[in-house]
Amino acid sequence: MHLGHNAMGFDIDALRAAVAAHGRVIRVVVAEVKGSAPREVGAAMLVWSGGQSGTIGGGALELEAAEAAQGLNVPRKLSTHALGPDLGQCCGGSVTLLSEIYTSEDLARLQGDVIARPTKPEPQPLVVTRLLNAARAQGQRSQPQMIAGWMVEPVARPTQPLWIWGAGHVGRALVQVLSPLPEFEITWVDALHSKFPERIPECVTALPAQEPDRLVPHAPSDAHHLILTYSHQLDLALCHRLLGHGFEFAGLIGSKTKWARFRARLSALGHSPEQIARLTCPIGRPELGKHPQAIAIGVAAELMALSQRLDLKKEHSA
Repeated sequence: MHLGHNAMGFDIDALRAAVAAHGRVIRVVVAEVKGSAPREVGAAMLVWSGGQSGTIGGGALELEAAEAAQGLNVPRKLSTHALGPDLGQCCGGSVTLLSEIYTSEDLARLQGDVIARPTKPEPQPLVVTRLLNAARAQGQRSQPQMIAGWMVEPVARPTQPLWIWGAGHVGRALVQVLSPLPEFEITWVDALHSKFPERIPECVTALPAQEPDRLVPHAPSDAHHLILTYSHQLDLALCHRLLGHGFEFAGLIGSKTKWARFRARLSALGHSPEQIARLTCPIGRPELGKHPQAIAIGVAAELMALSQRLDLKKEHSA
């Protein structure tokens, strides 16, 4: 298993926020899966008195796990659920869940890039020690797994920088759709501060700039870019700057006519046909329609598919 966009991580920030707001919080994580199941190992939800966030797949499994979490009276507990016979779910496999109580005191003990703890009191086995040493010394990122009676999870970290240029209707819809996805580290740029909504997701960095294209040199060379500003002139300036800077993906919102004009203008600015072809226009799924949310859904699907291909490419070259 590789850690692509479907992979999970221990979201310490979400846990801290929940503990700060609710005090005692129970984290329920999928520790092991056999056969077919609604979610993968590492999928987690947080449960507190009167509420919950996240999901381990919904349905009867999640309902039962949330109810059991409310009554948990030991620091951690493993439970195995046969989805067909026990819960009447059609998946047919079985899922082992690890439920753990967290308070502010417990949070202080969560350190490092990998969170490892025993599912029952026992010394740390050699295989876990080696895994943790590799993570520290070589920067190797572990996959979520239960190994030798210990649950091991990498701390959730965004792996893909994403720059969204424009805070209009489509830009807002894109941020709304993409910000919950843990792999994207989003930087959101617009020329006007007033264009940004009052509430911006904590994982999004908003950058108002009178000349947005001058921020291009600050973007990582492996970033994804979505260009959808109010101005064709600014869109062109961003494309021009990005072609001189480097990127993993750069997508431009617009029609085929707009793209034909941009290709001609970028060629006149000195870019070769091969360079220009690295830009993607139009972006999204035209068959979904032109509503901002529909465009955002199509673009999100495109980016997630690209992210999966890049992850597989990195895995095969490793």
